[in-house]
Amino acid sequence: MNGGRFGTDFLSTYEEGIKREWVIGNGLGGYASSTIIGAGTRTYHGLLVATPENSPGRLLLLSSLDEEISINEEIYKLAVHKYPDTISPTGFEYLSEFIRNPFPLWVYHPGDFTIKKKVFMAHNSNTTYVLYDITSRREGALLKIFPLVSSRDFNLTARSGYLSFFQRSGSTEVRLASSTGFTFSISSNLQYHPAPVWYYNLEYDTEKQRGLNFQEDNFNPGYFEGKLEPGTSRFFVAASTGDISSLTLEKVDKLYIREANRQNLLALDSKLVEPFALKLLKATDSFVVKNRVTGENTVIAGYHWYSDWGRDAMISLPGLLLIPYRFQEARSTLRNFARYCRRGLVPNTFPAFGGDPVYNTVDASLWFVHALDRYFAYTKDFLFLSDIWDNVDEIINNYCNSTDFGIGMDSDYLIRQGPQLTWMDAKIGEWAVTPRVGKACEVNALWYNALKTASYLGTLLGEDVSLYETLADGVALSFENAFWNPETNCLFDLVYQDEAGNQIKDPAIRPNQIFAVSLPYTMLSPEKEKAIVDRVETDLLTPFGLKSLSSDHPLYKGQYLGDALNRDTAYHNGTVWPWLLGAYVKAYLKVHDYSNSSLEYMRDLLEGFDEHLETAGIGTISEVFDGDYPHSPGGTIAQAWSVAEIFRAYVEDVLGIKP
Repeated sequence: MNGGRFGTDFLSTYEEGIKREWVIGNGLGGYASSTIIGAGTRTYHGLLVATPENSPGRLLLLSSLDEEISINEEIYKLAVHKYPDTISPTGFEYLSEFIRNPFPLWVYHPGDFTIKKKVFMAHNSNTTYVLYDITSRREGALLKIFPLVSSRDFNLTARSGYLSFFQRSGSTEVRLASSTGFTFSISSNLQYHPAPVWYYNLEYDTEKQRGLNFQEDNFNPGYFEGKLEPGTSRFFVAASTGDISSLTLEKVDKLYIREANRQNLLALDSKLVEPFALKLLKATDSFVVKNRVTGENTVIAGYHWYSDWGRDAMISLPGLLLIPYRFQEARSTLRNFARYCRRGLVPNTFPAFGGDPVYNTVDASLWFVHALDRYFAYTKDFLFLSDIWDNVDEIINNYCNSTDFGIGMDSDYLIRQGPQLTWMDAKIGEWAVTPRVGKACEVNALWYNALKTASYLGTLLGEDVSLYETLADGVALSFENAFWNPETNCLFDLVYQDEAGNQIKDPAIRPNQIFAVSLPYTMLSPEKEKAIVDRVETDLLTPFGLKSLSSDHPLYKGQYLGDALNRDTAYHNGTVWPWLLGAYVKAYLKVHDYSNSSLEYMRDLLEGFDEHLETAGIGTISEVFDGDYPHSPGGTIAQAWSVAEIFRAYVEDVLGIKP
């Protein structure tokens, strides 16, 4: 593949250029992102989306920088904006190359000029830097850079009538205070000239397709200006919520090198050499962030719109933090969620990135126990295990004796739960699309795994684990009788009672059953495990993950398209999820005894994502794909568990690099 390098075949038209996006994070949950031609197509696109300390969430502050070079009567505009029925300017016509690594780089060739533009962010700082190297073969040229700004929640759009700015400017800097109460600065080594003007009715194509608000206004406070001498001139523009008044070009260059070195060290520390593994390793970094309230680490579930989710964080932790040897951050992430554990429940999400946690999940706590086990397998950190042991005990006791949301153990030792508590949790208004009330197959596979894990870890700590073993034996006795479907030779997805009290078993072929094979501790015979893998392979496997529902089911939806109603209806009824491929690879290799042919098959399957790394979110993996061919990507352009589980399966299961 091209390694994140795109030429004119991908850049010469607006329609082709907006198909591919990029995103870079700052370690705080903030980011910079756009398309490879610089056109914003989402409310989430911007050069500085920040997480200020006094903000409940993420704010879009700097939307774009519009550059133009003028000489005599010629004006070359590099920006790209969509307005109703028109695209203006069309700067992609001068764009000859986009390169993603190590940071986004654009190469423009307008007239007798060559412009190289680089964007990067400082780690653990709400600051974006843009570097320009401009080669001129003419005298008398002038560069102007117009910042387009906003000050809004990154989920929303803003209009000039509801948003105003006050600016205080110096010779090379402007400080902006908005009517929403937030301030930020833009600084440069170019001269700043106040000249306030509004840009009206900018349109975002992707939001229009998704049935959301897609028009807004941006404020342009003025412009930065400088002369271009023959030869090469270098400039920077930086935007930040902090003080950047003393920035110089030399300081920006050093910050660029520091951030490049930080990323290079991640690769060196991982000790990985396989090219595909190193690509995935690079993709992991943007998801690892600091929780602004606790100061501990956490995991952003996906870019652009997700915050930190307990389930996603625990599933992603081995791939994001253990394989890269980021053990301190793994420990911090576990501690972060453990401190919010309440009545045995690890938070489902912190909805506004640091807001009050929401606990509506049945499986996040069970994934927490699994993640702790994997952490200990990599680190043998007895001290931390001892410190956090009470959380494990609390989880099991509360699940045994019942906790919130109808979560609790029945007399058959199996766990039941209320509606919309599993990972299949799409909801439209008050309608839960896949409520899955009752006993879910993967929840009980996780329950057994958690009990056996607690028994193992507790034994190491000298704890009395007899209760855990008794409970695990009870689960094992009930599981097969409750969930095995002899007609389809695989598991029922759900066991529940109807309004009349009759037991109903849902025969829908869903991927949740794969965890009954892939988890470290499982209950079924090798023959039944092999049958499950065969059924999943036949009915659900695609090149990009597992379908969430077999295509022969009447509720199957093969495309994840359209407005929220259509997308949410399809979300867990046929849409393909890459993260499930991690469990599938482990299960497949297990039932085929890690034979050479099975290893090659799984290697080819995972390396198929190499092409996708150049397709939607450059250098990362999308949240979902269509169930129907050609399995077009959708959802977020960068999803933590998609990256983490493909990476983990490739390194641990295929390459065999594990503790």
